Amino acid sequence: MKTSPSSVRILAGYPDKNASLFKRIGVPLGDPAAWIEIDSRRIALVRDLEMDRVVQMSHADDVTCPAEHAPPFGLSADRETATAQAVTQLLRSSKVEEVIADRSLPYIYAWHLQQAEISVRYDDTLGVIDRRQKTHQEIEGLVKAQHTTEEVMRILCERVAKCSVDSDGFLVHDHSELTCEWLRSMAAVEFMQRGFSMGHGAICATAPHVADCHHPGKGKIRTCVPVIIDLFPRDDSTRLWGDCTRTVVHGEPSDTVKAMHKAVLAAKSASTDKLRLGNTGDTVHKAAEDTLLKHGYAISRGAITDEPSIQHGTGHGIGLDVHEPILLDHGGGELLENEVFTIEPGLYGRAHGGVRVEDMLVVTACEPRNLNRLHDGLNWET
Repeated sequence: MKTSPSSVRILAGYPDKNASLFKRIGVPLGDPAAWIEIDSRRIALVRDLEMDRVVQMSHADDVTCPAEHAPPFGLSADRETATAQAVTQLLRSSKVEEVIADRSLPYIYAWHLQQAEISVRYDDTLGVIDRRQKTHQEIEGLVKAQHTTEEVMRILCERVAKCSVDSDGFLVHDHSELTCEWLRSMAAVEFMQRGFSMGHGAICATAPHVADCHHPGKGKIRTCVPVIIDLFPRDDSTRLWGDCTRTVVHGEPSDTVKAMHKAVLAAKSASTDKLRLGNTGDTVHKAAEDTLLKHGYAISRGAITDEPSIQHGTGHGIGLDVHEPILLDHGGGELLENEVFTIEPGLYGRAHGGVRVEDMLVVTACEPRNLNRLHDGLNWET
């Protein structure tokens, strides 16, 4: 008599959108797919046209398709419904009574499983822990992504720094006014030429809009006013993300901006020093926040201010998604070896503009490994 499996896990959806599913399937499919682990057996269920590619790219023990698991009443003509039906039939034939699902399981799969009296239990670590701890190959992919991001960052910052200035104090490049929108377009072209894409856009922002720390930036750029450039492109060959922020000032920054920059670099140094095994994301964030507070800046999370203030946490995980658990923020959990984080303290205000500097680092058994090589100063003329 066949016994029920003791442990069954499922991830499902579209691999080109679901990074946890892509990590297992190995191919960024634009069709619905599922990954099922029945005890130690790993099964990839994908469209029949994709089976050969998945056999080559995944570590599945079995690669199958919906047609091989049709229920007695047949499969729906809708691919997502058919995949959910096939998953359910596969599990029923294996006498599965309960599955463990991750946070991303689409409801269509849960509904079909429940209709077959297969209970669904949620595991908040499934698809998270294995993504947090990067493999050597993933770390090297992130190194490549970050170095390419820095190449384009240098081009943009030097372009700002070397502009001429019109009679009203606005920057001019090739006889046209330099705008935040033009900088983002330039970044998109540079990344496209390198096999990267900007699916989430970019930030090229100056005063007053930069007072909202996530404003993408708008309009003309003034001399002596800081410009925050935050680039976060995806390497389309690995699907891993870069993420780097630098601040550039054309001309001489004000004493206020110099003080902001000094405080931000001190906060980055303090938080980097805490990015070690045995510490937490909370500890890393508080090191940055306390440093900025000691320099005389106030916290204004959720509020836009005229004077420079602290608006956000210190960083986030990164990998197959540009923002991954955990956060370097209040309540952030214990750090794991080979996790990769951004550290990006910043100060923002309408009157003087903003300053943010961001690096990408790997948690190691010793001090963190910084994947950035680009300088973090305000002057980019040389």
